[in-house]
Amino acid sequence: MFPHHREREQPIFCSRAHVFQIDPTTKRNWIPASKHAVTVSFFYDANRNVYRIISVGGTKAIINCTVTPSMTFTKTSQKFGQWADSRANTVYGLGFATEQQLHQFSEKFKEVKDAARLAREKSQDKELANTALSIAAPQFSQDLSDELQSPPVMCVNGPEDKLFRSQSADITLSSEKERIKKMLSEGSICEMNLEAEFFSLQDSNTKLVAALHEANANVEQWKKQLTAYQEETDRLREQVAELEAHGGHGPSERLKDELTQSLEELEALLKAKDEEIHILQSKKVEYHEMEHDRDEAIHRLRETEMRNAELERRIQNTEQNLNNSLEDRDRMDSEVQRAIEILDIKIFDLNDLRQSLIKLIDK
Repeated sequence: MFPHHREREQPIFCSRAHVFQIDPTTKRNWIPASKHAVTVSFFYDANRNVYRIISVGGTKAIINCTVTPSMTFTKTSQKFGQWADSRANTVYGLGFATEQQLHQFSEKFKEVKDAARLAREKSQDKELANTALSIAAPQFSQDLSDELQSPPVMCVNGPEDKLFRSQSADITLSSEKERIKKMLSEGSICEMNLEAEFFSLQDSNTKLVAALHEANANVEQWKKQLTAYQEETDRLREQVAELEAHGGHGPSERLKDELTQSLEELEALLKAKDEEIHILQSKKVEYHEMEHDRDEAIHRLRETEMRNAELERRIQNTEQNLNNSLEDRDRMDSEVQRAIEILDIKIFDLNDLRQSLIKLIDK
């Protein structure tokens, strides 16, 4: 009855940006919608053939915009772009960290807008075909539908009481079904947030893995250079010590100054290489932390999938119970109708007997 969550909406692109909305009073100033950069994702609903832009901050949806063919994404600066949403009566603005991220988002927006235009054209063609079929349908089908929808009049107290109890049970089952649907929709929103977060973590993880591989490839080379610099430094120090021992003057003094300057440059270079090694080690720690966050996101995503599966199972059970109740009610209706027919026959027989008795009395 309800498709699995993976068959509804899937993230097709995500990026991180600072989200802004236009001031509704002045229509000029920007109001920050997020305190820091958040994930902005494009989602595709295969069932409805609809594209949406969604950004979630905590438990609140900052952006929930359905992409239409009339929308246009405009670059207003090297790292900022905006578009208008007529349904929400607002203008969204995104501030990116780099110009490349802005370019990627703009290209994806154009691609999704074209896809939405094609989807709308297909939907319009389908509506025209359905309209033509509905015009050609015979008029008596409507009359037949009206006759079938008109409920029969019941006049027996016992079966009416049973029907009332059956309708009360249907109302209870319907309310339970609506409550479970609400729980399922809330679980889908939570899952959507986790999928977007997981998608962002995967992107960050890929970048960190590439940087870590590149750093590991350069570490050995830097170690060799560091060893060579240390040997050169030791050799220069020995030369300086020998010159100081001889106590030479003139050209030896100039050579001493040159060696001292070279020694200082090598020491500065060694210090810079040490700092680079420390930076790489800190990046390695960040990579492990990102792996831990990714594992946690995967774990939470699996838990959400299990909860959604349980909710779908409960909904199926509720629908089955509802169908059983409807079958029982239909069966009870048929029994009541048969009882009414029998009563009509008995009343008719009694009426005939009464007429016969009256004739006998008159004779």
